[in-house]
Amino acid sequence: MTMIFRPLSLARRFAVVAMACAAASAAAPVRAQVPVQESPFLAKAVSEGALPAAAGRLPSEPLVVDLPDKGREFGVQGGTIRTIFTRSRDIRYMVVYGYARLVGWTGDYELAADILREVEVEDDRIFTFHLRKGHKWSDGAPFTTEDFRYYWEDVANNPELAPSGPPELMIVDGQPAKVTVLSETAIRYEWAAPNPRFLPSLADARPPFIYRPAHYMKTYHAKYADVEKLAETMRKTKSRNWAQLHNKMDNMYNFDNPELPTLQPWVNRSESNGQRYILTRNPFYHRVDAQGVQLPYADRVETEIAAGGLVASKVTLGESDLQVRSLTFSDAPVLKKGEPTGNYATYLWSNGAGSEIALYPNMNYEDAAFRELFRNADFRRALSLAVDRKAINKSLYYGLAKERAVAPLQRSPFYSDARAHAWANYDPEKAGAMLDALGLEARDGDGTRLLPDGRRLEIVVESAGERNAESDALELVAESWREVGVKLIYRPLDRDILRNSAYQGSAMMPVWYGWNNGIPTPETPPDDLAPVDQANFSWPMWGQHFQTRGKAGEPPAIAPAQRLLELHHAWMEARDEEGREAAWNEMLDIHADQVFAIGLISAAPQPIIVNNRLKNVPKQAIWTWDPGAHMGVHRMDEFFFQP
Repeated sequence: MTMIFRPLSLARRFAVVAMACAAASAAAPVRAQVPVQESPFLAKAVSEGALPAAAGRLPSEPLVVDLPDKGREFGVQGGTIRTIFTRSRDIRYMVVYGYARLVGWTGDYELAADILREVEVEDDRIFTFHLRKGHKWSDGAPFTTEDFRYYWEDVANNPELAPSGPPELMIVDGQPAKVTVLSETAIRYEWAAPNPRFLPSLADARPPFIYRPAHYMKTYHAKYADVEKLAETMRKTKSRNWAQLHNKMDNMYNFDNPELPTLQPWVNRSESNGQRYILTRNPFYHRVDAQGVQLPYADRVETEIAAGGLVASKVTLGESDLQVRSLTFSDAPVLKKGEPTGNYATYLWSNGAGSEIALYPNMNYEDAAFRELFRNADFRRALSLAVDRKAINKSLYYGLAKERAVAPLQRSPFYSDARAHAWANYDPEKAGAMLDALGLEARDGDGTRLLPDGRRLEIVVESAGERNAESDALELVAESWREVGVKLIYRPLDRDILRNSAYQGSAMMPVWYGWNNGIPTPETPPDDLAPVDQANFSWPMWGQHFQTRGKAGEPPAIAPAQRLLELHHAWMEARDEEGREAAWNEMLDIHADQVFAIGLISAAPQPIIVNNRLKNVPKQAIWTWDPGAHMGVHRMDEFFFQP
């Protein structure tokens, strides 16, 4: 059994080899090679007839994982992995960590089939999905192309459920996909022009779930549900209408409806807004190791909700087995000291974002004078030159991070020293001269520069206030900016308030990570680099304009941003790797020159604590949102407790 991509780029050829091997292993059912071992956790339910035996729960062609080939150990089932989140809504991160995707990134950051058995791609515009025969949802119902059809016809194209129509990913040149169900296990998506973002997006940390458990969701859909039962459910849940009820029960990413069937390795068994969530193994999970043991190895995941400031101390008390979230490098000394009592080891991974900390001059800021400054590349360049990155690295990271601009990391084929250090070397004299040339030479009594209208050059930097490293770094930026006559005012906000303020133009200069994807390849979409998403704090309203197809926001107002949009389109239309690589290179060069975001530091060490008995957790790895889904690409379902 092969997995086919056409056209085949070099990266894709390599991925095909890996996927073909995995598919070949899966093609010969594991039960024909070694007996499928029954889970002790599920044995009682099997003996009572509540569940079929293990061999009957797996797809006829499961995804077989030969762990030694990946440098890992075969494990045993059992145990509970404990972790800590800081908000009830963070239970959604178990969909990120679980990382069951139609196609997903491998540990080498190449695409491979996962939930799907095989994908055929023709000219990056025709995608034929082949499902695994016998694959089931977590409640035992068949997972078939009906689940894809239901989403497309009854959700994405239902004006009551999706007033804006199908997601932007499913629209190319203004035309939606043509979706054809070929059989119970085969479905085709087709566009007239290429859609190279389609497969990579399905592998995202927060993917577009283009399927739904139709058997469950139909009970909340006016087209299928019993009218009286639906009305009664609406009354009980205090829903205004059936669409509101459907959308409430349907959120596969939020993971807060324990009744909603899933394909993830663990199933949430707890109601939302609690202080503790219990997840148990999915009896019908599609992955199995080469010795016949169904994954995940861990029977349960238990998540506790605690204040962010308490996470490190709770870890040292032995209250977490696997913890990365809410830990920063500043916690490393405390974590290291607590290893004997906490019964864990502290590893240092590397952050995979384009920058660990980045400042975003909001070019859609509501104040006209500051907006004009932020849109001037020399102003942004001057601010970048005025940052003493060496002091930040030495003070906060003991020199272990990289003093660089927002740029691809060394793991990426697009890395270059020129991009990494563009306008990023500390040069306050040059920065001051550039600010003078912009007409900002006048200063008040304390040395702060004045705008032409007489106001002080005071820049308010807004933060989500969730990372001590941000506030500490900004203190150092404030010191170095003061030397060139720029005053920095730090204002922490709630994360949601920060985002909404930026989207509306009232946030002046948000601070966040750099690009999500710091290790881009020609095949990964350049969405971080173009004004195509309001979540990019450099140009939220320009992103809104693109996302809403002109219904909201405003079009890019400066030539470099307009060119980035053209290059994004060129990447979409490119028929080969060379065309996509060319688009990426020009976009990266524009960013290096224009400094749309001011990166402070890159490749910062990220502590992760691991219970001493928990195996298969890599000691060195990259921690990044996309591509990789934080823990997801490292396959948490393969972690196990040594007996």
